[in-house]
Amino acid sequence: MADFDIFDTIEEQRRTGDAFCVATVLRTADATSAKAGGKAAITRDGTVLGHLGGACVQRAVRAAAQEALVSGEPKMIRVKPSDKVVSMADPDGVQTYKSGCPSGGTVDMLIEPYQHAPRLIIFGDSPIAQALASHAALAGLRVCLPEGAENTVKYTPFDPDDLNALGVEARDFVVVASQGKGDGAALKAALQSPARRVSMVASRRKAEVLCAKLETQGLSTEQTKRLKSPAGLDIHAIDPHEIALSILAEIIMWRNSDKSQETSHDEKMA
Repeated sequence: MADFDIFDTIEEQRRTGDAFCVATVLRTADATSAKAGGKAAITRDGTVLGHLGGACVQRAVRAAAQEALVSGEPKMIRVKPSDKVVSMADPDGVQTYKSGCPSGGTVDMLIEPYQHAPRLIIFGDSPIAQALASHAALAGLRVCLPEGAENTVKYTPFDPDDLNALGVEARDFVVVASQGKGDGAALKAALQSPARRVSMVASRRKAEVLCAKLETQGLSTEQTKRLKSPAGLDIHAIDPHEIALSILAEIIMWRNSDKSQETSHDEKMA
């Protein structure tokens, strides 16, 4: 532990690509091994990297970190002796956790989630796909393109036949821009993925025909109804870059509206 640096650890976690939380000890009262200013990184699987105190504190931190990763919002928690916990939140609004440790101390901590930008997974290497990748990178999205795609932007390659290996999440976006080259297989993989939003560069009629065919192959109507086609907002786009901008504008609209809906849901549940 002599060479351990929490800031190096946080930076390493940031580079891995998975979400994590940073926990910081804000205040302590009475006897506790935690010290104000102490920090740790908590990975998605609950591993605590750093020192925050004893086992009782770490159990609370793991639970709070999981909640923060789901909500995407920072939160303050308080770990205190079981006999001092009257409700799930103290009068000042801080969420409380019971501690059974014999030290009897109280620890206030800030839990901050870190999530990388959503991914934009693009099927195809068409001019529209290439333009969309370039614009999406400028907008801060993490771009994923099929293996072997030619593009000057930094992107993560994926095997179109094994999209699961990419670890797609609900907050990611998938755009099928194959335009005649393996459209059915690409659309099937996209609609079977966990991505909340799937769109396709195609006419409405073509998309309906493809979806009907996929339903005969086992996809449910619920899955095919997730498809938005034609992809993009109607801005009368003509060339590939204009079409790419219309698609990106729609994705940004979705991303921001999804955030608003999630925040509103959390407020109602509070």
